[in-house]
Amino acid sequence: MQRLGMAAASALVFSPLIGWSVSVGWVLGYFLVQALDLWTFAPIIGGRAQKLTGPRALLGDVLLFANASYFGSLSVPLWVVGGPMGGVCAAMLLSAGAIYSMINAPRSRRVLVLTVMPQFLYLTSIPFFMAMFGGSTGFVTAAAIAVGVFITYCLSTWQRMNEARTAESAARIEAEQKRVDAVRIMDGRSAFLAAVGHDLRTPITAILAGAAELERGATDSAARGQARLINDAGFMMKALLDDLLDHAKLEAGHMTVDAVDFDLRELLNQTVRLWRGPVRAKGVKFRVEGAATMPGSVRGDPMRLRQVLNNLISNAVKFTDKGSITVCLNGWIEEPGGHAILIEVRDTGPGMTAAQVARLFTPFDQTQDGVSARHGGTGLGLSISRQLADLMGGRLTARSRPGEGARFTLALRLLPGEMTEAVTPGLDQESRDAVARVLADRAPATAVAPRPLEEFRPEPAPVPVEADAVTQQGDEDEDEGRPMRVLVVDDHDINRRAIQLILQPLGCDIATAADGMAALKICEQTAFDLIFMDVRMPELDGRETTKRIRAGDGPNAHVPIIAVTADTAPEDIAACTAAGMTYFVPKPITPPMLLGAITHVMTLAEDQVADDRETAAA
Repeated sequence: MQRLGMAAASALVFSPLIGWSVSVGWVLGYFLVQALDLWTFAPIIGGRAQKLTGPRALLGDVLLFANASYFGSLSVPLWVVGGPMGGVCAAMLLSAGAIYSMINAPRSRRVLVLTVMPQFLYLTSIPFFMAMFGGSTGFVTAAAIAVGVFITYCLSTWQRMNEARTAESAARIEAEQKRVDAVRIMDGRSAFLAAVGHDLRTPITAILAGAAELERGATDSAARGQARLINDAGFMMKALLDDLLDHAKLEAGHMTVDAVDFDLRELLNQTVRLWRGPVRAKGVKFRVEGAATMPGSVRGDPMRLRQVLNNLISNAVKFTDKGSITVCLNGWIEEPGGHAILIEVRDTGPGMTAAQVARLFTPFDQTQDGVSARHGGTGLGLSISRQLADLMGGRLTARSRPGEGARFTLALRLLPGEMTEAVTPGLDQESRDAVARVLADRAPATAVAPRPLEEFRPEPAPVPVEADAVTQQGDEDEDEGRPMRVLVVDDHDINRRAIQLILQPLGCDIATAADGMAALKICEQTAFDLIFMDVRMPELDGRETTKRIRAGDGPNAHVPIIAVTADTAPEDIAACTAAGMTYFVPKPITPPMLLGAITHVMTLAEDQVADDRETAAA
């Protein structure tokens, strides 16, 4: 269409010189050539072929030459009818045609020759037309030299363009290869860190479980202090590992944020209550301002928001030895909808220089002046927080001066929640771990309910017939007097021993299995009250093992199964739920987490039994 338009416009412009009949006839002839060209190159234009083959390829070459020749033929009537003035127009037309052909010719000398050569041939006729119309020898010679220079310029320009295109193509291929290599390296690094992280959680679980048991059985303050030291070191190892894994996921672009309805006020209240004790334990005042401006139900990612808040408050607690820490809240409604949220954490710590603030969000750089030596850590917390803020569509900034403390401001825009009573997830273990890392004097551990999966509701057991009622009641009475039967399935002996260590004070009857196949054999023979199932195992993983237990008609088809896993991404938890797992606890396991999980699932089981009895009675 571009060539048709240019040809038609040229003919119309020159019609006062050559006449309307010649112009219209020439345009109709050009349209006919273009139609044949369109039919010939239809396979390439339609994307059905990369190049023409056979007779169609030969016809294509002929048409390329014919197109250029027919376009340039308009210069002949311009000379013949228009004389020298028409010759000027002819020279301009041919120059434009040559430049157009040169620019649009691909990296093929064959195509260049077929499309540009006709224009050059017509251009070389200019000196002859000038001589025919009585031009002097000097003018004719000058015209011949100009034509030669122009042709040379066009060819050299095409050569440079071809070299530039070739270099650009090579650079694009190289850049794409580097991108692919970078993605592969990042994916490999993420996979490596995930694998290492998964393996490291196993010994950390044993450290935390053993330290808790040592502290529980300690008979003097010195022994309790040593157990607490081991426990604190275990929590620090877990925190460092979590930061490294989060950083790797962010760098690889694998970190995602959820969009769920939650109660922002309740989330802030929970977070503030969690940190109030540790802050006051350091002799520092803890204040909250502007809580009334916060909306209730909003839509966003409560887990990531809580993670950022914990990092900011933890950072303030770490660097503030006297004075106060203030959480300033400010929220307002933005048009056309949504809430603008500002959360600022202020402290009266030592402050920072401008250079330190500039490096504050750089991974693994906690600024100088002995920060790492005094407080440890990877320096990833604030870097992760800023990237999480970006993922949530917000921004995290810092302001500070030496001797004036620091101010960290989180700005977010959250959509209104659609639920009248938004659900706020309870405090997760990560939040409590963050507090544990900065506690100087710890209070006794309390059971913490882990993050639940979607509830698995087992189908009601068949209602017993009247004749078996007495026997059934007798079995239930007998069951009430026996210890809880628990099956622990994990391919790591350390994990099995750690869970056994935590469950020993409960007097549980514990059986273990090193893989899914062994677990299935045990489940066929013995009825359990509860099963702890590792997810990653050789031969048969935890999810597939759970599916087979649920699908069978054995004694454990409806027993609560708690997933024990280091894979806590939403898609991993969803896969556990789909497999039939009732609940999950993340590795590394701590006694409060494990005991909280047992309490939760057994409560669910008791509620289900009560519901079944009511249904049977009805």
